[in-house]
Amino acid sequence: MKKLAQTLLLSLFAVSMAVVPLPGIPDNQVVAATSAKATNEIEVYIDGSQVSFQPGPRQEKGVTLVPMRSLFQALGADISWNEQTQTVVAKKNSTVITIKIGSINAVVNGETTKLDIPAKVIGGTTMVPLRFVSEALGAQIKWDNASRTIHITSLEAQQASQEASKAEGWQIVAFNDDKVLMIETDRSQGSGVVIGPKLVLTNYHVMSSAKSATVYTMDGKKLKVEGIVAYDEEADLALIQTSTELNIDPVLLGDDEMAYKGDKVYAIGSPQGVQNSVTEGLISNIYYDSDKDIETFQISTPIDHGSSGGGLFDEYGELIGLTTSKYEGTSADIGFAISVYNIYGLLAKYENAPNKTPVFMPSRLPASLSGMSDEEIAKLMAKEFGGIQAEEGTAELTDWKVTRNSTDGLVITANIQTSFYMYYAESMAKYSRIWAANALGDLKPLLPEGEKLEIIIYYDQTFGYKPSGIDSSELTSLSDGKWQVRYPVIRAQLKDKGYIYIRS
Repeated sequence: MKKLAQTLLLSLFAVSMAVVPLPGIPDNQVVAATSAKATNEIEVYIDGSQVSFQPGPRQEKGVTLVPMRSLFQALGADISWNEQTQTVVAKKNSTVITIKIGSINAVVNGETTKLDIPAKVIGGTTMVPLRFVSEALGAQIKWDNASRTIHITSLEAQQASQEASKAEGWQIVAFNDDKVLMIETDRSQGSGVVIGPKLVLTNYHVMSSAKSATVYTMDGKKLKVEGIVAYDEEADLALIQTSTELNIDPVLLGDDEMAYKGDKVYAIGSPQGVQNSVTEGLISNIYYDSDKDIETFQISTPIDHGSSGGGLFDEYGELIGLTTSKYEGTSADIGFAISVYNIYGLLAKYENAPNKTPVFMPSRLPASLSGMSDEEIAKLMAKEFGGIQAEEGTAELTDWKVTRNSTDGLVITANIQTSFYMYYAESMAKYSRIWAANALGDLKPLLPEGEKLEIIIYYDQTFGYKPSGIDSSELTSLSDGKWQVRYPVIRAQLKDKGYIYIRS
């Protein structure tokens, strides 16, 4: 999974490969493979040591070919040859490369790749494209035009160099602490990271229902948020713009392809409003949803409500993700972060957007409930308030009904998913209260002035026997010999003041 910027660069490079053998070689130096003098002049170094090829490197149509066995062995790959199919299979760690003599296609880890020049036998030696093989095994290539020398840096050498450049935890925090901000909206609190002079990256769910927002810097400054300039709802990412410049250097973006399961990571955010708290942990797993093109890191780094949109940094101090959610009700630290892979995608979307005017997301609700029928209001409630999100999942709310009268005002009722409530009534109580408070807050501006609103959510279950221990007011005998148990589990009402009752 390449970063978008890397993918674009590689795509452009792939086009140029048909013209030049390696970067820096002008057209007048591209010669045919039959020119022994030119090909013999090319020297190849892997991790600083010269590799002697017999026969030497040669070029065809701008592509450098070298002996297969010598190249694979120098890069640490095991090879096998199938004489019958004229196919070579090279394996190194989790990478498997299959090349068929004379075929324009090669296969890397099950994916077919088109070659500019197929592998071929020259003078009894199997020759393969040097750049394709090297890069397929994770190596980097540089061309020194003056000396006509190819320098290859193996994946192991790159990793060793990166290992040497790792920073201590305190250094990572010192470098990034001021780049992580706390965000307060009219609906919630979260975190964000500085990505530009007036740009802050956060989670979409932090901003999705906000009508106003403020960011807080480490030195106590408050800056007004003008709105969202780009977002990816599927990846849970949003780019917001402040009214004035932050005067804070942006974070350095890392590479998702250099993030591995087991790597140490650091999270900086504002859990429960405790600004710029730091925790450390590991990348516990890496998930990629190919249908949605979303990469997610599972992390053991402790996070909490308010951490959403905070920075996840690797041991080089680079941002590799945004902390976004966690499992609750468990002693295990199971959190999640959206990968920098998707951050690159959002930034590309922003750069290419013709309109960068900051706006808050439009409300999903109508301007007023006046003029709406009872059926229309019931459909609205089912769509926008049809579930209570708890630790264990979502409790569905169904059978919405609406009544109006001069005494009780607007009364909205629904039934809670009985199986979910029976299992999780106690643990979901706080989430039921939050759901009720949000529903009252969202609907209040839509009410005609002075009208009372009441929302009642019932437990409603039918039994083939008469349950005992239940208050008679909550038990009804039905005509078919069955018994109905019905009682309110949420009662939320509002006029001049709000009141919420939760039964658990």
